Amino acid sequence: MFSHVMIGTNDLDKAKAFYDALLGTLGVRPARVDGHRIFYITKSGIFSVTKPINGQPATPANGGTIGFAADSPEQADAWHAAGIANGGTTCENPPGIREGSTGKLYLAYLRDLDGNKLCAMHRMPA
Repeated sequence: MFSHVMIGTNDLDKAKAFYDALLGTLGVRPARVDGHRIFYITKSGIFSVTKPINGQPATPANGGTIGFAADSPEQADAWHAAGIANGGTTCENPPGIREGSTGKLYLAYLRDLDGNKLCAMHRMPA
């Protein structure tokens, strides 16, 4: 549905190490560096992290969440563990199944080094 997602960071080197480890669990190659930005390019879209070009500090979006597709609950758990091991912090409930109007989802939430809220999501079979 989207072409790309870009978020801000205050430390590009730390963000690259964090996201290389985190997205590597989902089979995404390490980022391409382009000056003050890094890009993760896949068949399904582009995720990018940048130092803000307006010179102001990066801040997380209030109420925003960036969701990454996981192939299994085990992959979502590996994603969560990689995030924690690389400086992220867990948020919301521990990884697990949530039931709602769209069915059962396996969700894992964490915040990155700059406070952005992230989620790994696997749709459970009906």
